[in-house]
Amino acid sequence: MNVIGVRREDKSVWERRVPLTPGVVEKLVKQGIAVRVQPSDRRVFPDDAYRAAGAAVDDDLSPCDVIFGVKEIPAELLLPGKTYIFFAHVIKGQPYNMEMLRTLMEKKANLIDYERIVDSNGRRLVFFGRFAGLAGMIDALHTFGARARLDGFDTPLSAIGFAHTYDSLDDAKSAVEKAGERIAAGDWPADLPRLVCGFAGYGNVSRGAQEIFDLLRPETVDPDVLERCPGSGPPVKVVFREEHMVRRKGSEPFALQEYYDEPEKYEPRFEEYLPFVNLLMNTIYWEERYPRLVTNNYLKRAWERGARTLKVIGEISCDVAGSVECLVKVCDPGNPVYVYEPLTGAVRDGFEGDGPVLLAVDILPCELPRESSVAFSEALEPFIEPLAAIDFTAPVDTWELPPPLREALIMAGGELTEPYAYLNSYMNRPGGEGSRK
Repeated sequence: MNVIGVRREDKSVWERRVPLTPGVVEKLVKQGIAVRVQPSDRRVFPDDAYRAAGAAVDDDLSPCDVIFGVKEIPAELLLPGKTYIFFAHVIKGQPYNMEMLRTLMEKKANLIDYERIVDSNGRRLVFFGRFAGLAGMIDALHTFGARARLDGFDTPLSAIGFAHTYDSLDDAKSAVEKAGERIAAGDWPADLPRLVCGFAGYGNVSRGAQEIFDLLRPETVDPDVLERCPGSGPPVKVVFREEHMVRRKGSEPFALQEYYDEPEKYEPRFEEYLPFVNLLMNTIYWEERYPRLVTNNYLKRAWERGARTLKVIGEISCDVAGSVECLVKVCDPGNPVYVYEPLTGAVRDGFEGDGPVLLAVDILPCELPRESSVAFSEALEPFIEPLAAIDFTAPVDTWELPPPLREALIMAGGELTEPYAYLNSYMNRPGGEGSRK
């Protein structure tokens, strides 16, 4: 039986999440699976909780066969011949992680990426996405309130803090509910347009964000009637799907699968809706072959003609220069927002400036570390026992991996598996040695 390891997180001082909670570790130990956990004074669950669960708490993970983490592992800390499971952030050929991937190759390691643990329909099974949405929406409401205050408007949203300032998700939800009660009672500045929040996307991340926004008791409208909404009233929620982001060129109707397969047949249309949204939550997965949602050119044209309605962009996807082009950098919870000024292209940290405020934290679930870790660990639990039983020194075709783990196997014995062989070309590109932060 393989020894399971849990490494400490070291990518960010804000990272307190764990892949395996003490509760799950206790179940594994009772099944006869040995677990070693690196000590950490930052982790949301203390070392003593793991000791009480029966784990060994030790810096040395060399006795472990399978090592779990959350975020990327520095190349210099990778051990030879191990099976690593974490969010590798390599499947798009991200240049800042190519050195790590090369090192895994050199050390003849195995790599399983949480991002690719999916069911037969391609739906992710182990994820933090809902919590990115929950934390992102809490933070975006705080940001909207802070920006409104700078513009001279005191709103109930000002009483909402950033997600990481609360002891629990329930406490944060309570604060949002109270703000919703005040708005419903008429506590909204007469000269400030009603809050109109657009959600780009409808997956796990979007549903988490909507869960928070729904606490404000919004009116839900279809995108195609957004233009006709009155300027006052309760908050408005509008969810944008692919057919609202693009249209088919020519006279053919929109076809979702065709758009995914042949995006060159489509042209962007999201700018039709942007003038009527003052808070945009971007939750979509994006690749370069798809049109952008918000371009710098659109923002410049809008600001030049005085149509400065878009106040806050909650950029949960955090693709730099991606679907929201003015996302020029990602942030952490200690300095989470900046203003993009469309007329000059300048970027200013904080809430002040002549342009929309971007909330751009790329580790949002760490702001709700306990709840997000519990949900993640429970989703991961069914896969741990099979991993503990596999002889990873045997030929890869003999490994009895559950299908979702087989799908997520990026590397075996230091070689990229067939579905991910395309990553070889990214590792050979100039700049592949770069680091994101």
